[in-house]
Amino acid sequence: MTTKIHLAADSRCRPLCFVLTPGQANDAPAFQQVMSALRVPRTIGRPRTRPLVVLADRAYSSRAIREHLRRRSIRAVIPQPADQIANRKRKGRRGGRPPAEFDRTAYKQRNTVERCINRLKNWRGPATRYEKTATVFRAGLHIASIFIWSAR
Repeated sequence: MTTKIHLAADSRCRPLCFVLTPGQANDAPAFQQVMSALRVPRTIGRPRTRPLVVLADRAYSSRAIREHLRRRSIRAVIPQPADQIANRKRKGRRGGRPPAEFDRTAYKQRNTVERCINRLKNWRGPATRYEKTATVFRAGLHIASIFIWSAR
Protein backbone atom coordinates (compact mmCIF):
# COMPACT_ATOMS: atom_id res chain seq x y z
CA MET A 1 0.00 0.00 0.00
CA THR A 2 2.95 2.38 0.49
CA THR A 3 4.79 1.67 -2.74
CA LYS A 4 6.93 4.53 -4.07
CA ILE A 5 7.27 5.20 -7.77
CA HIS A 6 10.67 6.54 -8.87
CA LEU A 7 10.54 7.65 -12.48
CA ALA A 8 12.26 9.57 -15.21
CA ALA A 9 10.17 11.72 -17.52
CA ASP A 10 10.92 13.63 -20.68
CA SER A 11 10.21 17.31 -21.25
CA ARG A 12 6.70 16.50 -22.51
CA CYS A 13 5.71 14.84 -19.20
CA ARG A 14 5.85 11.31 -20.59
CA PRO A 15 7.30 8.53 -18.44
CA LEU A 16 10.54 7.04 -19.76
CA CYS A 17 11.11 4.45 -17.02
CA PHE A 18 10.09 3.76 -13.48
CA VAL A 19 11.18 1.68 -10.53
CA LEU A 20 9.01 0.59 -7.62
CA THR A 21 10.37 0.49 -4.07
CA PRO A 22 8.78 -0.04 -0.67
CA GLY A 23 7.34 3.13 0.83
CA GLN A 24 9.77 3.22 3.75
CA ALA A 25 12.81 3.07 1.42
CA ASN A 26 14.95 6.12 0.76
CA ASP A 27 14.87 7.84 -2.63
CA ALA A 28 18.61 7.92 -3.36
CA PRO A 29 19.28 4.14 -3.74
CA ALA A 30 16.64 3.90 -6.46
CA PHE A 31 18.47 6.46 -8.60
CA GLN A 32 20.97 3.93 -9.98
CA GLN A 33 18.13 1.58 -10.95
CA VAL A 34 16.21 4.35 -12.71
CA MET A 35 19.30 5.45 -14.63
CA SER A 36 20.10 1.89 -15.70
CA ALA A 37 16.53 1.38 -16.95
CA LEU A 38 16.47 4.70 -18.81
CA ARG A 39 16.06 4.58 -22.58
CA VAL A 40 15.55 7.92 -24.35
CA PRO A 41 13.80 7.23 -27.66
CA ARG A 42 15.08 8.70 -30.92
CA THR A 43 13.36 9.07 -34.25
CA ILE A 44 16.09 7.00 -35.93
CA GLY A 45 18.39 4.45 -34.36
CA ARG A 46 18.60 2.80 -31.01
CA PRO A 47 17.50 4.67 -27.88
CA ARG A 48 20.00 6.69 -25.89
CA THR A 49 20.90 5.44 -22.44
CA ARG A 50 22.43 8.72 -21.31
CA PRO A 51 20.39 11.93 -21.06
CA LEU A 52 21.99 15.34 -21.47
CA VAL A 53 20.71 16.73 -18.15
CA VAL A 54 19.26 15.21 -14.99
CA LEU A 55 16.92 17.45 -12.99
CA ALA A 56 16.31 16.11 -9.49
CA ASP A 57 15.26 17.36 -6.08
CA ARG A 58 17.31 17.54 -2.89
CA ALA A 59 16.71 13.88 -2.02
CA TYR A 60 19.12 12.92 -4.83
CA SER A 61 21.97 15.22 -3.75
CA SER A 62 24.46 12.65 -2.53
CA ARG A 63 28.11 12.41 -3.50
CA ALA A 64 27.58 8.95 -5.00
CA ILE A 65 24.84 10.21 -7.33
CA ARG A 66 26.82 13.26 -8.37
CA GLU A 67 29.88 11.08 -9.00
CA HIS A 68 27.80 8.63 -11.08
CA LEU A 69 26.50 11.50 -13.23
CA ARG A 70 29.96 13.05 -13.55
CA ARG A 71 31.44 9.71 -14.65
CA ARG A 72 28.80 9.41 -17.38
CA SER A 73 29.22 13.08 -18.46
CA ILE A 74 25.66 13.99 -17.53
CA ARG A 75 25.00 17.50 -16.30
CA ALA A 76 23.35 17.47 -12.85
CA VAL A 77 20.89 20.16 -11.83
CA ILE A 78 20.35 19.17 -8.21
CA PRO A 79 20.16 21.68 -5.37
CA GLN A 80 22.35 21.04 -2.36
CA PRO A 81 20.66 20.83 1.05
CA ALA A 82 21.82 23.29 3.68
CA ASP A 83 23.20 20.53 5.92
CA GLN A 84 25.48 19.23 3.14
CA ILE A 85 26.78 22.75 2.50
CA ALA A 86 27.42 23.26 6.22
CA ASN A 87 29.22 19.90 6.53
CA ARG A 88 31.45 20.66 3.55
CA LYS A 89 32.35 24.08 4.94
CA ARG A 90 32.92 22.68 8.43
CA LYS A 91 35.45 20.17 7.07
CA GLY A 92 37.37 22.91 5.32
CA ARG A 93 39.80 21.68 2.67
CA ARG A 94 38.93 18.05 3.39
CA GLY A 95 35.27 18.70 2.60
CA GLY A 96 35.94 18.80 -1.12
CA ARG A 97 34.90 21.42 -3.56
CA PRO A 98 31.27 22.39 -4.11
CA PRO A 99 29.37 20.97 -7.09
CA ALA A 100 29.05 22.98 -10.28
CA GLU A 101 27.02 26.17 -10.25
CA PHE A 102 23.30 25.50 -9.70
CA ASP A 103 21.14 26.47 -12.72
CA ARG A 104 17.86 27.88 -11.37
CA THR A 105 16.23 28.35 -14.77
CA ALA A 106 16.85 24.72 -15.73
CA TYR A 107 15.63 23.54 -12.31
CA LYS A 108 12.22 25.10 -12.98
CA GLN A 109 11.66 22.37 -15.57
CA ARG A 110 11.76 19.70 -12.83
CA ASN A 111 8.01 20.02 -12.47
CA THR A 112 7.65 17.82 -15.56
CA VAL A 113 8.19 14.78 -13.31
CA GLU A 114 5.42 15.95 -10.97
CA ARG A 115 3.10 16.57 -13.92
CA CYS A 116 3.94 13.11 -15.28
CA ILE A 117 2.99 11.53 -11.95
CA ASN A 118 -0.27 13.49 -11.99
CA ARG A 119 -1.00 12.19 -15.49
CA LEU A 120 -0.36 8.65 -14.28
CA LYS A 121 -2.73 9.24 -11.37
CA ASN A 122 -5.51 10.10 -13.83
CA TRP A 123 -5.77 6.36 -14.33
CA ARG A 124 -7.72 4.53 -11.67
CA GLY A 125 -5.27 1.71 -10.92
CA PRO A 126 -2.17 3.77 -10.05
CA ALA A 127 -4.27 6.44 -8.32
CA THR A 128 -6.22 4.15 -5.98
CA ARG A 129 -3.57 1.42 -5.57
CA TYR A 130 -6.09 -1.41 -5.42
CA GLU A 131 -3.47 -3.83 -6.69
CA LYS A 132 -2.03 -6.01 -3.97
CA THR A 133 1.18 -7.10 -5.68
CA ALA A 134 3.98 -5.03 -7.16
CA THR A 135 3.84 -6.84 -10.51
CA VAL A 136 0.17 -5.98 -11.05
CA PHE A 137 0.79 -2.39 -9.92
CA ARG A 138 3.72 -2.15 -12.34
CA ALA A 139 1.55 -3.54 -15.14
CA GLY A 140 -1.04 -0.83 -14.43
CA LEU A 141 1.68 1.80 -14.64
CA HIS A 142 2.83 0.38 -17.98
CA ILE A 143 -0.71 0.48 -19.37
CA ALA A 144 -1.21 4.06 -18.20
CA SER A 145 2.17 4.97 -19.73
CA ILE A 146 1.16 3.47 -23.05
CA PHE A 147 -1.96 5.63 -23.09
CA ILE A 148 0.06 8.72 -22.19
CA TRP A 149 2.57 8.03 -24.96
CA SER A 150 -0.15 7.33 -27.54
CA ALA A 151 -2.04 10.58 -26.78
CA ARG A 152 -1.23 13.43 -29.08
